[in-house]
Amino acid sequence: MRTHDSATAPDAIAVTGPGARTAGASGPSTPAPGSRAAASQAPGSGSRAAVAGSRTAAPRVSDSGPDSRATVSRAPAPDSRRRGTLLAGLGVVAFSLTFPSTVWGLESFGPWSLVAVRSTLAALLAGVFLLAGRVPLPERRHWAGLAVVAGGVVIGFPLLTSLALQTSTTSHAAVVVGLLPLTTAAFAALRTGRRPSRTFWIAAVSGAVVVLGFTLAESGGALSTGDLYLFGALLVCAAGYTEGGRLAGLMPGWQVIGWALVLCLPLMVAASAVALSLEPVRLNAHGVIGLVWVAAGSTFFGLYVWYRGMAAIGIPKASQLQLAQPLLTLVWSVTLLGETLSPAAPVAAVAVLVCIAVTQRSKS
Repeated sequence: MRTHDSATAPDAIAVTGPGARTAGASGPSTPAPGSRAAASQAPGSGSRAAVAGSRTAAPRVSDSGPDSRATVSRAPAPDSRRRGTLLAGLGVVAFSLTFPSTVWGLESFGPWSLVAVRSTLAALLAGVFLLAGRVPLPERRHWAGLAVVAGGVVIGFPLLTSLALQTSTTSHAAVVVGLLPLTTAAFAALRTGRRPSRTFWIAAVSGAVVVLGFTLAESGGALSTGDLYLFGALLVCAAGYTEGGRLAGLMPGWQVIGWALVLCLPLMVAASAVALSLEPVRLNAHGVIGLVWVAAGSTFFGLYVWYRGMAAIGIPKASQLQLAQPLLTLVWSVTLLGETLSPAAPVAAVAVLVCIAVTQRSKS
């Protein structure tokens, strides 16, 4: 049974042959007397069948070709949506530690070395899991999408933010991260052809404004020299998240990031050798911990649960959970980096949570 892209696929019923049974049914489905049934079928395509007079949710049946057997999957249940929200939320928590961990990592490594080594370690970890699970190579049609994920999430975002954090504080960098959900939703709308509702956009823009205003106030409203890096990181990360979310509906999320990492491995090994020979290395506890977290926590675990969550609840709604990421980053900055948090933080946190609740309930 092939998992559907729940972030992009329409709710349709495709019937692959006569007499196909629905999941959970004890026998062939027979319309009740007086009810009307209509069905259309085309080999290898998603056909729609509608049964009038029934108010129960119909299961989804799909096929991969004219000669394949009918397979059945139900529309996402509330438990599935809650699980997807939890997974995406865990990804946000992992991502919120990325900037403080990067600051720690920069105590021991240069920006190019840190990115190259973290990607190499994460790719080796992903390779071990892929080999242990005897996961077959992705289909050729998925490689272009994996390259977008690799370029945006594995290389582009870590490199650009590492360069930016040499001159910008974590709170200032969080300004751009606060805009990432809105950018991701826009990329998803362009990529999938779907348009979130007006309520969704109002709540999303409101949340972005709250985060932007809060983080600008925290940093004094001054622009840093790393802003161009941060805006570039925003764009490439949104593209990577969108394409990764689409692929996570076609294969398990951990395989999406796993193959994207493995795709980068030869380049990252070479980059590590060059960067380590050119940039000084001053190992300390903070530097090692920061490297380990950005490699295993942010790059592998965080993206694994993030893509699974997006596949379950959809790209736009999952992206809105990231509205909480800048505030979490500020909390970690206080705890790990000793920065001072203003009294406005709890107020901003409540406002952001309200926006997230609205986007989660609105139709997309």
